[in-house]
Amino acid sequence: MMVDKLVEEVLYRWGRQLEESTYKYPQHFYLGEQTDGSVPNTLLIAKCDVVKRRVAAAEHIAKFDENARSPFVKIWKTILHPGEVNRIRELPENNKIVATHTDSPNVLIWNVETQYRREPVKGAKASRPDLVLIGHQDNADFALAMSQTEHFVLSGGKDKLVVLWSIHDHISSLALNCGPMRSTDNRTVRARGIFQGHRETVEDVQFCPSSAQEFCSVGDDCCLILWDARTGSAPVVKVEKAHEADLHCVDWNANDANLILTGSADNSICIYDRRKLSSGGVRSPVQIFQGHSDAVLCVQWCPSKTSVFASGAEDGNLNIWDYEKVGNAGTRPSNCPPGLFFQHAGHRGRVVEFHWNASDPWTMMSLSGEKTGRGGTLQIWRVMDMLYRPEEDVLAELNELKSHVRICSS
Repeated sequence: MMVDKLVEEVLYRWGRQLEESTYKYPQHFYLGEQTDGSVPNTLLIAKCDVVKRRVAAAEHIAKFDENARSPFVKIWKTILHPGEVNRIRELPENNKIVATHTDSPNVLIWNVETQYRREPVKGAKASRPDLVLIGHQDNADFALAMSQTEHFVLSGGKDKLVVLWSIHDHISSLALNCGPMRSTDNRTVRARGIFQGHRETVEDVQFCPSSAQEFCSVGDDCCLILWDARTGSAPVVKVEKAHEADLHCVDWNANDANLILTGSADNSICIYDRRKLSSGGVRSPVQIFQGHSDAVLCVQWCPSKTSVFASGAEDGNLNIWDYEKVGNAGTRPSNCPPGLFFQHAGHRGRVVEFHWNASDPWTMMSLSGEKTGRGGTLQIWRVMDMLYRPEEDVLAELNELKSHVRICSS
């Protein structure tokens, strides 16, 4: 299944799955649209009807138009966002609470359930966030994460800082609010910790999946840094020259907390094992993946299989890899990079972000920025299950299908 939605520019994340029907299941997801300034930027909560596996929505396929809004997607609520929406992250245990990065030093926290519905008309005032997290000294545009274990938020910015907040004491009041905060409310939250170690802009941050006190960051200084808030504000391990160029992205494996994934402007992806890291400037990845022809912009581990991850790049491709397949040539073509087992080449511009669906792990959203610099395309698509199911199961199914195939001679 593929759904395209043409917009000026958009960021997105999957949200919670709603009720289920016979052929599809509705699911919320978050969109952040950036406009040309004629109307306010918006944070949107949309509902998408995700068609179940092996169900063909013939009426939608027949009417498919990549330049039109998809019939699968309906906007549920619009929030007027103060400034650009550069990054969206949801609180794992309560995905009604989301954090956004904008073109300012602050991180904004929203309860999307209680925020009022707004119309993006010219001159409208921005909605008020439920919390404002302060601590950065310069703009923090992109690096943003929320912990899976505690109500902690992590950010990085142009000030070369990594900043940690706890919103634990505010979660209950956010859940009970019947509306957004008033101008008289004091909802600013100061940093729990500020961490210094990068020499250039921090491009991405990520929590350890098993601890809100441990996290990592990457930046334009080519460094991968591991931190532990319990030991102070200095790096625990700093890997200099983790790549040969700026690092754009990092992800920590939720199924194996020893594995960290990085992507870089040197076109490569590296897997690091934190048990084998050492401060001293030695680049020591356990594996390097070469398959993109341009800078890697985003990486993420698969939520359902430890060895699988994906990467999106400036070359317009979204690659899915399996490190267990490295060294196992099998039926892989000779020109196929080791570990690569699927490539989504449906975008016309650079792939700037993607997100695995935790409720349906082989269904993904991916976003491209058009080569003209205007607009972007959001696609929702799914990997065919015959590519990742056990080989013996696939062969057995194909054997059963033989009796339904009729070969006509010419």
